[in-house]
Amino acid sequence: MARGGSKAAIVLCMDVGFAMTNSAPGEESPFEQAKKMMTMFVQRQVFAENKDEVSVVLFGTDGTENALASGDQYQNITVQRHLMLPDFDLLEDIQNVIQPGSEQADFLDALVVCMDLLQKETLGKKYEKRHIEVFTDLSSPFSEDQLEIIIANLKKTGISLQFFLPFPVDDEDGSGDTVDGRHSDMYRNSFPRKGLTEQQKEGICMVRKLMFALEEEGGLDEIYTFRESLERLSMFKKIERRPMAWPCQLTIGSNLSIRIVAFKSLVEEKLKKSWTLVDAKTLKKEDVQKETVYCLNDDDETEVQKDDLVQGFRYGSDIVPFSKVDEEQMKYKTEAKCFSVLGFSRSSQIQRHHYMGNQVLKVFAAKGDEAAAVALSALIHALDELDVVAVVRYAYDRRSNPQVGVAFPCIKDAYECLIYVQLPYMEDLRQYMFSSLKNNKKYTPTADQLSAVDSLIDSMSLVYEDDDGETTEDIFKTSKIPNPQFQRLYQCLQHKAFHPDKPLPPIEQHLLEMLEIPQEVRERCQAPLEKIKALFPLKDAGKKKEQKTAQDVFKDNNEDGPSAKKAKAENEEGSFSIANLAEGNVTTVGSINPAENFCVLVRQKNANFKEVSQQLVNRIEQFLETKGLQYYMKSINCIRVFREEAIKLSEVQCFNDFLQALKEKVEDKTLADFWEILIQDGISLITKDEAEGSSVTSEEAKKFLAPKEKPAETLLVAGEGGDVDDLVSIVKT
Repeated sequence: MARGGSKAAIVLCMDVGFAMTNSAPGEESPFEQAKKMMTMFVQRQVFAENKDEVSVVLFGTDGTENALASGDQYQNITVQRHLMLPDFDLLEDIQNVIQPGSEQADFLDALVVCMDLLQKETLGKKYEKRHIEVFTDLSSPFSEDQLEIIIANLKKTGISLQFFLPFPVDDEDGSGDTVDGRHSDMYRNSFPRKGLTEQQKEGICMVRKLMFALEEEGGLDEIYTFRESLERLSMFKKIERRPMAWPCQLTIGSNLSIRIVAFKSLVEEKLKKSWTLVDAKTLKKEDVQKETVYCLNDDDETEVQKDDLVQGFRYGSDIVPFSKVDEEQMKYKTEAKCFSVLGFSRSSQIQRHHYMGNQVLKVFAAKGDEAAAVALSALIHALDELDVVAVVRYAYDRRSNPQVGVAFPCIKDAYECLIYVQLPYMEDLRQYMFSSLKNNKKYTPTADQLSAVDSLIDSMSLVYEDDDGETTEDIFKTSKIPNPQFQRLYQCLQHKAFHPDKPLPPIEQHLLEMLEIPQEVRERCQAPLEKIKALFPLKDAGKKKEQKTAQDVFKDNNEDGPSAKKAKAENEEGSFSIANLAEGNVTTVGSINPAENFCVLVRQKNANFKEVSQQLVNRIEQFLETKGLQYYMKSINCIRVFREEAIKLSEVQCFNDFLQALKEKVEDKTLADFWEILIQDGISLITKDEAEGSSVTSEEAKKFLAPKEKPAETLLVAGEGGDVDDLVSIVKT
């Protein structure tokens, strides 16, 4: 496809004639393959966020819509979309609007329409490249009367041309044999040669003639097969960014200053998170209203104004307030941008594992400054000859914290520069001490074991070397592998754009295959691995008693975690937790953590279960009166804990009476939403299968959750106060 530039104008010219739908049994038609290629190309352009503009021209359509059509000239050719930035609307048009036609059109006429469109719609605008891509099976008849004019105009206007066909044409005799080996066997066999019609063979000759006239020796390099292109386009294009120049002064001491300019040579690419929150139903951004409220952690959840807040840092058991003014005063003040040499060091003193940061800078002399070029060149060559490096203080601007880094000399045939990499400060280094394996006879490896591990390491080498050791080649070419995180994200975004209600698709197989171990490395490793399995036998050591870790001691029951772990922690009545100590002495069931307070109180010595459960019921009533989903969920949690503790402490009847009274209250009031949540969670009466003190059967528990049928006559509804009093009095009995 078109190579990357600052801005390009691209016309996708697709054959939609009836012959494009012909295909062998079990194979995709050229029409479907061409649509898939165009879709992938546009997807790459959309996610790459470049400035290229794309137009679509169809030939072989039932109708005609182009600026050159007159009489019987340039018929059945339609400009589907004019030149503009690609977007999801274009993707939808390719997917749904472009359909096979019942006519045929001359692909050379279509080329003329594309050239006319490019010349008119790029007039007065600056484009680095203008390009036409033609997707066809060459089944349509054509006239070569204007071929010379087309070739002359393509050369004159600088419009480049590429063809995408269902079959290769890079052979001399049309037999399908490859000349330069550029196409693999897979590409070569993507279309049976014997199935070509006479019209297609004439079309191949015409395409060869046209491309050789434009490119001479390299003409066939711009003709691709559908299958070859699909594999190349299956990878989303990365976002292209041009490095920005960073001008500064390289200073050595107080007297020597060199004008330099630095560019980012290597930088960690991070995903651009341009997410927008929208309403789940309307999908509109304006329907989402955000409101942030700050509240005290007390029973009344007292609201606090933002102006009354100040950040604080914990120092032991105390919290030290630290205002924005304090933070500004504490910050290190940098005067301006800086690239100063602090000193020099032997290159052997700079260890590879000391490299830090997320970028590498290349430092050149300022453009057009001959004195700076001479001075920087002298410094670079001096560093190289003495095998030393410069230790540099680097600050991007006055708002940035300064860094200490190292500048290496880099001398190439085409250029020379300094390469800057950040180094750590003393606080960034961590020294870890490990006990020696040599002093432990139990773990001292044998000579055979050491040899086996050496063999495994050698077999896992990802670099191929010739017998003479001179020629090396990477087996696992990381530079050719795209970032799998980006590829997966773009795949999911594209899928959701067209299928918003369907689940995400699996990871593309070709991406998984790229990340697999190379086959030759896998085969090489088999023998060493078998040897290691024999020399390092694994035995079942049996189940050890679980030890309490720091995470168990310092855990916070308020944090979300696996429900199984939470349940286990709750069952361990004697378990020790710093979080429990931090709560202090719990005396009542509060409104912040009522369920946790209830659990603590009922497990205390001489605790009265009915009195404590009465406090919990009061909190549940308080939450239900508020009528909000957040408070409903809090009530559900309280009821769940009430049920669990009632089973453990054999207070079954107390809970069942409470739940029956609660059901009557729900039916008398507008709390259907709350009861629906209770049904979904399956919280019902405690059955005799769960606890001995219950007389409720499983069937009765299931029926209990069903809504009560109201009789035809009007019922007298008690007031709210009566309901609360009845519910409370039942629990007291």
